[in-house]
Amino acid sequence: MFNFMVTNEGGLTTAGYAIAIIAGIILFLAAICFAGKHSEKHKLTTRQLVFCAVAVALAFVTSYLKIFTLPWGGSVTLCSMLFIVLAANWYGVGTGITVGLAYGILQFIQEPYVLSFFQVCCDYILAFAALGVAGFFAKQSHGLLKGYIVAVIARGAFHALGGYLYWMSYMPDNFPKSLTAIYPIVYNYSYLLAEGIITVIVISIPAVSKALAQVKKAALGTSL
Repeated sequence: MFNFMVTNEGGLTTAGYAIAIIAGIILFLAAICFAGKHSEKHKLTTRQLVFCAVAVALAFVTSYLKIFTLPWGGSVTLCSMLFIVLAANWYGVGTGITVGLAYGILQFIQEPYVLSFFQVCCDYILAFAALGVAGFFAKQSHGLLKGYIVAVIARGAFHALGGYLYWMSYMPDNFPKSLTAIYPIVYNYSYLLAEGIITVIVISIPAVSKALAQVKKAALGTSL
């Protein structure tokens, strides 16, 4: 079914890229409509669109700024997930999921690997959209911190699900055999939690926390 879209190496053909881009645009527009209907003002304002676009751009750029790579695979990036979580913290769950979806689509188009349709959903669509759950904690005390932690766990859950369904045969030779049964969990959460710990430390620095609070005021259009 996917032969005309996917190469033997799991990448996308020209037709595959075209279909992926078209599908991505459709999904993104649908997500925007969904988010707009469920926002307080029933639409995404120009301010929200600008800040969300910047968040996606920063997340995409920092995802290629790798701090280090773990022995079993998986790279720790420069706080790339934080920018998606910020959008969810500013504008709520619906908008956060939309921004995460846009980010996931960009990741897929840039570095696609296809084993099946549901694998693509787990690794790109659902995993990154799950970062939007951070919006549930926006109004709580230390909401950004709580939301970020839950968002990282949620993203890892979808990656792990895809791992159990599709990636078990790709387990590296240097992975401990005694941990084979939990390979997808260990592999995915090792780099996600490593990045998460670094990010939590960064956003807990008083100067950074204060700066993020000011950015949130600007994103919401409240007085500084």
